[in-house]
Amino acid sequence: MTLRLTDAETDALRRRAEFESRSMQDVAREAVREYVERHSHDDLIDRVLDEELPRYAEALERLAQ
Repeated sequence: MTLRLTDAETDALRRRAEFESRSMQDVAREAVREYVERHSHDDLIDRVLDEELPRYAEALERLAQ
């Protein structure tokens, strides 16, 4: 895989990596991992809500009163 960044993105990544005393590759890989984990979690929550919330809608309405 080749990742093409703008000059500004490359500069920001370079500065961040230098600040953390890490390689640009390490910082970029961690960012990708965090992105995937965050969105996977969000997708799971959305799926559970879509599937389970209707099951308990009536009970939730009664609790809200």
